[in-house]
Amino acid sequence: MLSRTADHLFWMARYTERAENTARMLDVNYQTSLLPQSAEVAEQGWWAMLDISELTEVFDHKYGLLSRDDVIDFMVRDMTNASSIMSCLRAARENARAVRGSLTTEVWETVNTTWLEVQRLIADGVLKEDPARFFEWVKFRSHLARGVQFGTMLKDDAFHFMRLGTFLERADNTARILDVKFQASSGAEGGNGGNGGNGGNGGNGGNGGAGVEAEPNPGQGAHNDFYHWAAILRSVSGFEVYRKVYRAVITPQRVAELLILRPDMPRSLVSSMDEVVAILHTVRNQHSAETERQAGKLHADLKYARIDDIFAVGLHAYLTSFLERIGDLGNGISRDFLVPLQAA
Repeated sequence: MLSRTADHLFWMARYTERAENTARMLDVNYQTSLLPQSAEVAEQGWWAMLDISELTEVFDHKYGLLSRDDVIDFMVRDMTNASSIMSCLRAARENARAVRGSLTTEVWETVNTTWLEVQRLIADGVLKEDPARFFEWVKFRSHLARGVQFGTMLKDDAFHFMRLGTFLERADNTARILDVKFQASSGAEGGNGGNGGNGGNGGNGGNGGAGVEAEPNPGQGAHNDFYHWAAILRSVSGFEVYRKVYRAVITPQRVAELLILRPDMPRSLVSSMDEVVAILHTVRNQHSAETERQAGKLHADLKYARIDDIFAVGLHAYLTSFLERIGDLGNGISRDFLVPLQAA
């Protein structure tokens, strides 16, 4: 396959996945912003999201003061922000258009229709009226795009490079979503819950569901903490999975274990790296040995890690290191298979 064709397919999938994960991060912050909390705590959550997306300085230069509506507008509609949902969906459509002949009609129509419909939704004011509904729509369109790819594409190099872009982006964004929550929650790495609150009892989960581990007589912070952790699990479609796997109270350590080390959790870091390593083995060429080695080492470090060791190092430090390594891996993939980033 020509490098430029592979490049367009890879980035089409990455931009689609990035739009979905931006919607997931925004949805977490929007849902938690509706909880009773101080203005300072709410503001910290929005700044943390901008910081982990590496957009703090850009936002500050453009808006100055922070407000929830401005952050949502910046991360959804602002076409000067290359990571906004609108920018990502437009970029996905343009990459798909450039390689229209390598896609099935169903894949092209899904990507193209998504771009046309998101413009209509924004014009109709859906984002301002009901942000949660808009974020769910973005996630649904991403699910649809992946399903159509899997159901209609020949399992050739074109398919593999789309999948490679999807899982590389997913690993990056799952780490960022986790880091947003743990940075915003004081004391999270100690395992006692965020925002200074101890958890409520297991009865808050209902019908044997998840609650938050607690000391006796928890206060109002316990209930807030439960909803914060429930929100992050739902942001990665992991709330029901958590209840099925652990059948117990929600703790930060278990949430991190689920989203980092569980190979059967579709959006976990190790599950995403399972796919990346397998795809790199399938599409390998004479230049890719070092990139395969980097991917294999990162995969092995995840596969054989223990959550206690990760928390001993510090979750934020661990995720920061992971994001640096996944960035280096993406550069290696571009160098070995795609159009080099400098040329692009």
